[in-house]
Amino acid sequence: MGDSLRVAMVGYAFMGTAHSQAWRTVNRVFDLPLRAEMTAVCGTDRAGVEAAARRLGWAGHCTDWRELVARDDIDVIDICTPGDSHAEIAVAALDAGKHVLCEKPLANTLAEAEAMVEAAARNHPRGVRAMCGFNYRRVPAVALMRELAAAGRLGTIRHVRAAYLQDWITDPGYPLVWRLRRDRAGSGALGDLGAHIVDLAQYVTGQRITGVSAVTETFVKERPLTWGSTRRGRVTVDDAALVIGRLDGGALVSFEASRFATGRKNALRIEINGDLGSLAFDLERLNELGHHDAARPAGEQGFTTILVTEPHHPYLSAWWPPGHALGYEHTFTHQLRDLIDAIGTGADPAPSFAEALTVQLVLDAAERSVANGAGWTQVHPPLPSLL
Repeated sequence: MGDSLRVAMVGYAFMGTAHSQAWRTVNRVFDLPLRAEMTAVCGTDRAGVEAAARRLGWAGHCTDWRELVARDDIDVIDICTPGDSHAEIAVAALDAGKHVLCEKPLANTLAEAEAMVEAAARNHPRGVRAMCGFNYRRVPAVALMRELAAAGRLGTIRHVRAAYLQDWITDPGYPLVWRLRRDRAGSGALGDLGAHIVDLAQYVTGQRITGVSAVTETFVKERPLTWGSTRRGRVTVDDAALVIGRLDGGALVSFEASRFATGRKNALRIEINGDLGSLAFDLERLNELGHHDAARPAGEQGFTTILVTEPHHPYLSAWWPPGHALGYEHTFTHQLRDLIDAIGTGADPAPSFAEALTVQLVLDAAERSVANGAGWTQVHPPLPSLL
């Protein structure tokens, strides 16, 4: 491998475009032990992937991901495909000695996620690394949120409440895209949006969700197969999910994930309340973090807005002067910064597949709760062999 990290990416749509932006940028911003080379991109449509390679900056392209796994001149496989192919690609790549970055959620099923964790574990001793792409961890304000909570600034955590709201399928004429099919996506808002919520709650608090009660709803049961088509197909995932739960430290959690929140485009909010204070984050104001310090005199209490753009804040020493805001795309650059640094130094990147499995276990418990009429459902602990 030398000083280079030769990368291949599978999938080139929304996430592939975001990842490509990050691969192009990361070494121009951060001083890292390895330099990423954008070696090849893969997609099933030959004309489409050829055009994507030119547009996104990849040196080569192919239509079969197995070619990438078999090549000796590729070190990393970046998986940006729908969830139904994550496990097959990741397991093959890891067993072939490739490092793997896989988009969230880790897999469509618990069994697939466990197989991915097992593959990561058996290849770890020979230096192969695997990471799941929960990019919102890399928002500087969220990373600061974790630092403050870990430092005890909130005291004992009592509540975690979060909502991830979108509205892109409120139109019943919106077609039956892959995200609305269980065989491709695994689940709907619960897995797509709820995975981010679960990960952030556990990441920021440093605690695990132990039990949940959940309800889901599919508001539009059938959709046209394409825009304007008279042929229709059944929607097989949820449009919205509500989850209540408990952390292993005793705090209560409440989550809402919806793709039917009219007027909300990408509204991710999380608030944590402790006996010494609170922290609140809103993705639509992603350079800001709200902090309430309950130790201040009563007449001075209230939420203070921290502008998270100072050089000493997480990731920001490499960017612009204070007050110059970052955006959504920077989270992916930060993600690659952490991955490349870990591979280059022999460290373990986070979140590992094993950590991503803990999110999958919560999603699995939520689905079991839904099937049981919203009954209280314990989150299964991961098998010790998978930790």
